[in-house]
Amino acid sequence: MLNRRVVITGMAGFSPIGNDWEEIRGRLAARRSGIRYMSDWDKYNGLLTRLGGPVEHFNLPAHYTRKNTRSMGRVALLATRATELALSDAGLLGDPVISGGRTGVSYGSSVGSTSAVADFGKMLIDHDIGNLNATTYLKMMGHTTTANVAVFFQTRGRVIPAVSACTSGSQAIGFAYEAIKFGQQELMLAGGAEELCPTMAALFDALYATSTRNNEPELTPRPFDRDRDGLVIGEGGCTLILEELESAQARGAKIYAEVAGFATNADGAHVTQPSADTMQIVMRLALLDAGLEPRQIAYISAHGTATEQGDIAESNATAAVFGAHTPVSSLKGYTGHTLGACGALEAMVAIQMMRDGWFHPNLNLEHIDTRCAELDYITGTGRTLAAEYVMSNNFAFGGVNTSLIFRRWDN
Repeated sequence: MLNRRVVITGMAGFSPIGNDWEEIRGRLAARRSGIRYMSDWDKYNGLLTRLGGPVEHFNLPAHYTRKNTRSMGRVALLATRATELALSDAGLLGDPVISGGRTGVSYGSSVGSTSAVADFGKMLIDHDIGNLNATTYLKMMGHTTTANVAVFFQTRGRVIPAVSACTSGSQAIGFAYEAIKFGQQELMLAGGAEELCPTMAALFDALYATSTRNNEPELTPRPFDRDRDGLVIGEGGCTLILEELESAQARGAKIYAEVAGFATNADGAHVTQPSADTMQIVMRLALLDAGLEPRQIAYISAHGTATEQGDIAESNATAAVFGAHTPVSSLKGYTGHTLGACGALEAMVAIQMMRDGWFHPNLNLEHIDTRCAELDYITGTGRTLAAEYVMSNNFAFGGVNTSLIFRRWDN
């Protein structure tokens, strides 16, 4: 069986703390979050949280015409534009390899655009299809990001929709890695996206899982902190270009990192309550896939949502595998929970930090919850590390768990 090496040759993303690495790194270093009071949400009676992490300055160039974007809602636009920028970063934008049959798309989001969902909902409530048109479903469908990216760039390889809530982006990267590793594709466009919507805030409100520090957006969310009061919803989009190593080297591509290992599994126990046991297993499986020992991982990008059950389960699973000495931090203190985008955004940030040799601190972590395991939680001004391998973990509703391992590449 083929077992080819897979590298990352392009990356780009949109997040609540910036739309390129320079801006994102500056916000991380300054310990400034992208959480805002969402005044537009004041109209929703009964919604407890008013906090969100929007992407700012998301502007589309002129070639995004009405004709070629009519099947896209905001989530698909985030995915498509991030992919275009990532392809440009990889030196592949417009290259015939994209439409040559050996390039595929592996992409995800929690749901499609909720405005299109609302149009169908209005039909069911009002018994009137007046708001619907030929593209409404295309914006709403669960694989809208995958399909629209494939059509926009005319790819003719595999299409792998990863629609698994908070692991959509990380599963998409992992499935893309496997498609190349086992010889099914040469190149994959992989990532995740999510648009900010009050329906997501309402979902977590119903679970008593949202932060309601509405007058203190800069102080929340607080992953692993004893004074956390829940998560904050964010939005974003991020694409990684995965390529077979020999192909990348033959064209002289810049290589960001190697995908060293991946694993995904299921709790098989409860739809919303996480399991530390299977979280631990997925990390060990990723290490096995990479052929590594826990001590070789220099940094862990935690899922770290700032929910009580999630933080406690994840920290204990991490400690069971790594002990107390591997540095850990969560990006969500800065961005909020970007749902289907978080796995891709957090992978990109972990890779860029590994290249820079600096890792961001946990934001708003002042008093570690004593119920969380003893770990090396990064605080203060961050941590300078010479890391060869980093791990990025994500966990989703439905008991879906993922773990990705990246290896530093010195060009």
